[in-house]
Amino acid sequence: MPSDTSPATTVTEPRDAASSAVAWSAADPAGVTATEVRVLEGPNLYFPRPAVKVTLDLTAYADADKDTVRDIARAAGLRAAQVGAPGSEQRQRVLARLAERAVRRLSQASGTRRLGVRARPSSDRASVVVAFVWRRRGPAQVLGEAVAPVLSAWLNGHDVVEEYAVRVRSAEPGAPARIVTPQVPVASVTGTNGKTTTTRLLAHIAMTAGRHTAWSSTDGVVDHGTMIEPGDYSGPAGARGVLGAPGVEIGILETARGGMLLKGLGVTHNDVSVVTNVSADHLGLQGVDTVDQLAEVKAIITRATRPEGWTVLNGDDPRVWAMRTGSPAKPWVFTLDPNSPAIREALGAGGRAITVLDDRITVLDDSGIPDRLVRVTDVPMTIAGLSRHNVANVLGAAAAALGLGIERDAVVEGLRTFQPDASLNPGRMNTYSVPTGTGGACTVVVDLAHNEAGLEALLDVATGLRAPGARVLLGLGAGGDRTDEILENLGEIAGLRADQVVIVHKEHYLRGRSREDLEGRFRDGLQRAGVADVPAFPTEVDGLRALVDSAHDGDVVALMCHSERAEVYAWLESSGGTPDDAATIRRKVVAARGEHEAEEAIAALWADDDAQRRIATAADLYAAHPGDARIAYEYAGTFDSAGEEARAVGLYREALDAGLREPHRHRAVIQLASSLRNVGEHDEALRLLDELAVDRPDSVGIAGFRALALHSAGRTTEALSSLLGIVAKASTDEDVARYRRSLTAYAEELDPPRD
Repeated sequence: MPSDTSPATTVTEPRDAASSAVAWSAADPAGVTATEVRVLEGPNLYFPRPAVKVTLDLTAYADADKDTVRDIARAAGLRAAQVGAPGSEQRQRVLARLAERAVRRLSQASGTRRLGVRARPSSDRASVVVAFVWRRRGPAQVLGEAVAPVLSAWLNGHDVVEEYAVRVRSAEPGAPARIVTPQVPVASVTGTNGKTTTTRLLAHIAMTAGRHTAWSSTDGVVDHGTMIEPGDYSGPAGARGVLGAPGVEIGILETARGGMLLKGLGVTHNDVSVVTNVSADHLGLQGVDTVDQLAEVKAIITRATRPEGWTVLNGDDPRVWAMRTGSPAKPWVFTLDPNSPAIREALGAGGRAITVLDDRITVLDDSGIPDRLVRVTDVPMTIAGLSRHNVANVLGAAAAALGLGIERDAVVEGLRTFQPDASLNPGRMNTYSVPTGTGGACTVVVDLAHNEAGLEALLDVATGLRAPGARVLLGLGAGGDRTDEILENLGEIAGLRADQVVIVHKEHYLRGRSREDLEGRFRDGLQRAGVADVPAFPTEVDGLRALVDSAHDGDVVALMCHSERAEVYAWLESSGGTPDDAATIRRKVVAARGEHEAEEAIAALWADDDAQRRIATAADLYAAHPGDARIAYEYAGTFDSAGEEARAVGLYREALDAGLREPHRHRAVIQLASSLRNVGEHDEALRLLDELAVDRPDSVGIAGFRALALHSAGRTTEALSSLLGIVAKASTDEDVARYRRSLTAYAEELDPPRD
């Protein structure tokens, strides 16, 4: 099966007509050339059926004087045309109409009276695109190749329409379109970010429901979990592979912009279309120069959706939500905002909505009764709710699954069981725990993150996983087919949001750039964020190794991984790294907030007024979380509060030795010192409090416990003096502020400085 990235006939081989066009141009510099004649096999940017796209270089017309162009336009039937000044936008618009007229004249002369034709200007004012539908490949291709020589002839005072019409009429029919008409339910998924993840999750849900499912993506064609064709199959070849799989019951098609532009959609229709988002990516390629133009390309799948089907659209992206107006299907909006106006608009149009309501993934329809499917934190793909872009992907996939008719319970089970790991979702927010050389473990997040939105999402997750006080370390890299602006923006984002950055090169993804150029763009962006002299590594594995070597316990290493996914996974395994399951990720997210996974149980523990019951409850928690510093700390506190300080001391020390983090660590030192004072170890209590006061010199609380320790040690005057001094220095009380100088003097008088 040819891959969607395998060499394709992007410009048709010259036939006699095309040869004439080339010869004419060579003989006459004022000629017109076709820079591209492309046969589109399926629904495309111009028509919902196969079409031929012709891109014309009309420099000669763009530069010609007004009278010449006006005369040609009138002769072609454009009698009222305002031709505009040479090189103007108005001139370009007239030239688009002139190209359309040339196609219609050729078509009529060839015996076709009615033909769908569309023309549009391109970003280059000397260039236009004209497209027309086709039923017979051979004649259509010859007609497309004839447009340039016909326009050249008009410019030179000749009319060769009939000559080329003969060639069109005599052309062989050629092969039929290779587009597939689905016989099973099909969902097409597109978007700038999230389409692969959404495709994989939707396929997993369908398989969970017991349906024989095949899907295609940038990884290949997969038949019910078995890869049958590796490679980039996010175009028509992927659709053919999926729908040709024996016994397939549901087809899921990741649909990239490249395939739609170069070949058209691979199917005549789909039952559900999903558009995740549209942002700047791959601009400047195949005539797509703006985000609005990119959105128009992504909308192709929505226009091919059956009227009885569903168009699942991101209501938080205005360009995506606007696609509902061009789709014959019912709208199903997904949004992170339960109060989004898009929800009201969808329901008002007879559609549905899916959102997050009270922390649950919830379906809304016109009944007014919300259907709460599952808690967000119970869906592993959301990274315990941390990954907002994956929450959106989950919403889109769930809506698509329900739109395909998959049972509700299967949808919920699929959401619960799809793990963000290298097996089910490789290269998308895969998280690992990896030992560090300094002790403890860091978190490694491996993600494609191929553009600005992807990098922001990766850094959001990394920041949400790092322990309090820890760092985010980033391996920065991207493909060379990004614009200079995007590459520089990636560097700036990295410099602003990561604590440490290295550049990782991807030799197979330079795509026409040199390493030095790519690296220079990143460095320009980094410098805008005030970051300079970052190291660069030849491979993703080399960069990852360097980052992990410099990581400390609790740090997060984020890697933008494109080309060496398998090698990265192998290195992580050889380094003792283990994939994080949903429970581990949840613990990390909660810890990053300064909380504990058992926070609710801890709160309930201290809400109990019975001291002995508190001890018993804490003992159960301690047994359930062996080696957990926070639980040891809370367990110690139950003995402390019950007046059993001697039993508390050992547990406080255990918690501190186990790496208890702030904000609980300094509290544990205070409570340990207080317990030591109560059991008569005054000197040790003072030593701990003196060390703590160095880091927190203005803490009135520490000063209070230190004064108690001094008093218990028989140093009452010093205790009063030290406490009075810190109150005078640090208190914001109105009366203290008024008498601060006097209180400071009295404190010094009680315990004057010693020589």
